[in-house]
Amino acid sequence: MSNDPINRTSPEEDLLGVLASAASLGRRAGGLLDLLGREVPFDAAWLALCDPRSREYAGVASVGLDDEAVAFLDDPATTRDMAVAGFDRDRPPQSLAELPVAPRDLPTWDRCLGPAGFHECLGVPLFAPGRLHVGHLTLLYRSGEPPPEVARERLGTLAPAIARGLSPVLSLAVGARIAHGAAAGVVLLRDGSVCALPGPGGHLLLEPVSSVVQLARRALGRGDVFRSFLWPSDGSRGGASSYVRLTVLAATDAPPFVVGTVLVTLEADCQGLTARELEVLGLLVEGLSNHEIADRLVVAQRTVAAHVEHVLHKLDVPTRTLAALRAEREGCYVPAAPPRPSPPATPVRR
Repeated sequence: MSNDPINRTSPEEDLLGVLASAASLGRRAGGLLDLLGREVPFDAAWLALCDPRSREYAGVASVGLDDEAVAFLDDPATTRDMAVAGFDRDRPPQSLAELPVAPRDLPTWDRCLGPAGFHECLGVPLFAPGRLHVGHLTLLYRSGEPPPEVARERLGTLAPAIARGLSPVLSLAVGARIAHGAAAGVVLLRDGSVCALPGPGGHLLLEPVSSVVQLARRALGRGDVFRSFLWPSDGSRGGASSYVRLTVLAATDAPPFVVGTVLVTLEADCQGLTARELEVLGLLVEGLSNHEIADRLVVAQRTVAAHVEHVLHKLDVPTRTLAALRAEREGCYVPAAPPRPSPPATPVRR
């Protein structure tokens, strides 16, 4: 390797290079800690990502910690200690002595890290652009001496690059470029909520309780990695003539609290199909017979047969099976609306 300073990369560039690799999340996080150890020496380290809604942490890499300590840190109780110590707020790295509470009042330290032989730490919350809370990084030391100021400053300098590289939301935003011209997008979280995707704006179809989001969750729950379909742009199904395209992408390498993304593209090709034909085609995709489609739409079977004939002609395919396959491949159908959740039962008063 050349010693020419012109050819050297900065530590920030090295970290981002590791985090941008095609390796799994765990391997990328582990590689980050290896590189970080050269810049900010430590005896042990724990790196965790944070659910942006519940603020619970999920460890993704560690160095110098045994399995028992890692299991303790991954317990939900650690989330409480993080909040008590102020590690859920955007701030510079802090040592143990600077925390607003005594170590004995933090079970994570009193019952785990202290008994494991650690006497000092540098902890830094990880916040990505837009003040998105990504996670937390803790460096641990067996010496009781406060970490050197140079280590604190170096960690503070590198923390934004680490946060940006590890952010599952930003990673999904990069992957979402598959949907060209996406005007809006959200990340689906496992707890049923959504998180805005950086870049695209918002859209009424992407509210947590919308039919589109429910359909996306159903597709991802079936194990679909990719799904594309059409939906009336105003959210209604009363013969709207304008449609948007929805693209659903599974989160294949992300923390367990992330499910996937849903994107809205405003320009949608309907293949010349009418609103009713798009709806009939969606039911063909589901595998329904003409009789079942007639029951679902409350129309006569001969009406359904006419719609199916028009669909085959416009898609230029000879059979309903091929029509369904083409519709799935090109996303040119409107899926059946998911059933509305039943209202909660009214308790019987006695």
